[in-house]
Amino acid sequence: MKSGKQSQTQLRVAMAQINPTVGALESNADLILSNMKQALEHQAHIALFPEMAMTGYPVEDLALRHTFRIASKKAVTDLADRIAADGFGDIVAVVGYLDESANKKPENAVAIIHGGKIVARYVKHHLPNYGVFDEFRNFVAGAESLVVRIHGVDVGIAICEDIWRSQGPVSDLAARTPGLVLVPNGSPFERSKDDLREKLVKERARQIGASLLYVNMTGAQDDLVFDGDSIAVTAKGEVIARAPQFDDGLMFVDLELPMGTSTPDVVISEEPVAAYNPLTPGVAYRLDELAQVWNALVVGLRDYVTKNKFPSVITGVSGGIDSSVVMAIAADALGREKVYGVSLPSRYSSEHSLADAADLAKRIGFNYRVQPIQPMVDTFLCQLGLTGVAEENLQARVRGTTLMGLSNQEGHLVLANGNKSELAVGYSTMYGDAVGGYAPIKDLLKSEVWALAKWRNAVAISRGEIEPIPVNSIAKEPSAELRPGQKDTDSLPDYPTLDRILHIYIERDEGMAGLLAAGFDESLATRIIRMVDAAEFKRRQYPPGTKISSRAFGKDRRLPITSAWREALS
Repeated sequence: MKSGKQSQTQLRVAMAQINPTVGALESNADLILSNMKQALEHQAHIALFPEMAMTGYPVEDLALRHTFRIASKKAVTDLADRIAADGFGDIVAVVGYLDESANKKPENAVAIIHGGKIVARYVKHHLPNYGVFDEFRNFVAGAESLVVRIHGVDVGIAICEDIWRSQGPVSDLAARTPGLVLVPNGSPFERSKDDLREKLVKERARQIGASLLYVNMTGAQDDLVFDGDSIAVTAKGEVIARAPQFDDGLMFVDLELPMGTSTPDVVISEEPVAAYNPLTPGVAYRLDELAQVWNALVVGLRDYVTKNKFPSVITGVSGGIDSSVVMAIAADALGREKVYGVSLPSRYSSEHSLADAADLAKRIGFNYRVQPIQPMVDTFLCQLGLTGVAEENLQARVRGTTLMGLSNQEGHLVLANGNKSELAVGYSTMYGDAVGGYAPIKDLLKSEVWALAKWRNAVAISRGEIEPIPVNSIAKEPSAELRPGQKDTDSLPDYPTLDRILHIYIERDEGMAGLLAAGFDESLATRIIRMVDAAEFKRRQYPPGTKISSRAFGKDRRLPITSAWREALS
């Protein structure tokens, strides 16, 4: 029962900001145990792990497989045994995993492990089946809240999206007045999302009236990136600790907490902790926006390549800004020795393009070769007699076929170099420049590609290093060089103008009225909207790529391919 006069005790919580792999139950358990060992060495009382740490996250339709759910349940039970066998049993471990209800439905659950046993579990109301938040697909009713007493402190548990709703588990916890709330998360990176998270965590801590620890995972899964940025706040919403973004590791937080504030569901221990000297909390430096995006792109590519066990990556290097930025990302992610670039000149390739591609290779130091494509193109032309756009696209398709052939022969993963502006308006060639297994910059507008190139070069200068991206690749006018004198602006408005239109129409999801209100000419707005809507079939067939916005193609924005709808002012 609630006591009239509350006493205080200390608790040390190890917040494990880790990078699990979907489906790798054994290695994920090893990762959890290695962090438990560090938690013991630092005399932590609680070890808090991210949402679905045992299975990796998100599991998507693996959640629908009974065999996978049973394997997850067994893995977390075995983990409890291993924690005790390895001498970590005195620490209370809070571990996310996939469970199964009595009627064989998937459950997003947290196991509370102590003394070699699962002493309690908390089940979230909704299991996201990305997504990103398709949270109503697999509805599972769970407990409104769970409160566990640890060393006399009543500790409430919530999972990720629980705290995004002010009602449900949050309001229930507020009524139960725990002394501490732990929130395991799998919250994907988006630009400026960390500001929203911090605001929300502070708000929920004040609403519940308890200190709140929010731990997030790191690493990447397919096109999602998890940026860590775990945070600890007081009951008044004051930030007392923050973990570095995109870095794996344990953050130790010492708290002075009230005892006996609630009626717990489970009592693990009543005895308060003997007084000790607390660690000095750290609040990690927040990366600026471009640094966050670059890190997300690097982590996204790194984990896609390494978790899928590709030995290396390859792409076409044209001397343009897109392939230059992709190669710089790849080198940062994997090391230059695992990066291969191929110059694929045709009769229309300019001398400066060849020179800029060679300069890029020299600056970064990746494996580089030149493979002229004109003889192959000529053979096709002789056989098929293609002209005009068909001839132009043939060059791109020969380049794509060449890259895929090298991929098959040498084992590389092919990277597609397309950006969001091009994908939006269909400015790409299917089975040409659109080939590949991953597209690192597909969620970056062209203007953002330029900004990142300049940022990355500035970072190199600040470190006393060679700028990775040639200045000419940044400065010159974009061109696919598929015919003499071709420029992108032959088919499109200049990219700053195009990107402003796309931001309104795609990122803000406003229609013609929004574009006209922003001052765009109606004929231009109509033309770009038509191009965007008509290119949906191309986007569906484009490789996956790192999501960094709230409206990524194929993840957040998915329109019908066949549609008679035409956007109009009225």
